[in-house]
Amino acid sequence: MHSPARNRHLDATGGLFRLLSTYVATRKLGQVKLKKCLCVFPRNDYEPDVVFFGLEKSQHFTADTMKFPVPDLTVEVLSESTAARDRGVKFEDYAANGVREYWIVDAEEPSIEQYFLDGDKYRLNMKSGSGLLQSRVIDQLVFPIPAVFDEQANLRQVAEFLQAPTSN
Repeated sequence: MHSPARNRHLDATGGLFRLLSTYVATRKLGQVKLKKCLCVFPRNDYEPDVVFFGLEKSQHFTADTMKFPVPDLTVEVLSESTAARDRGVKFEDYAANGVREYWIVDAEEPSIEQYFLDGDKYRLNMKSGSGLLQSRVIDQLVFPIPAVFDEQANLRQVAEFLQAPTSN
């Protein structure tokens, strides 16, 4: 049985999911999944905190899909019990198997580390608790990092995503 998550972990995961799923759904860019999404890798299977699948992969999902392919973007929210795996075997497997962007969220600090795949290794793009996060994998996604950790900032950003014109 997995250890229960602290409230700040749940809040950061939920806030990030709300941001990404709103943005992706309104622009029809693919699908965002939350926990319990079994992603099948050659060496191990994982259930990351949040994942994004672009249209190429997500168009094949059905209501009965239980095993998902390697995501295009993966997010892990650190906890004491998972930090070593998130920075160790998962970090290596995600890179080796083509997860193009990887975010490690520290809900305690609060901050986000953003890694881009460079060949078969990750390169740290930024680590910050402020400023803007811009994805390379989710088309034109930009949002203020505090919107992950602060509910009011999160709701303002979600409202902005809903009001912004979509290109699709």
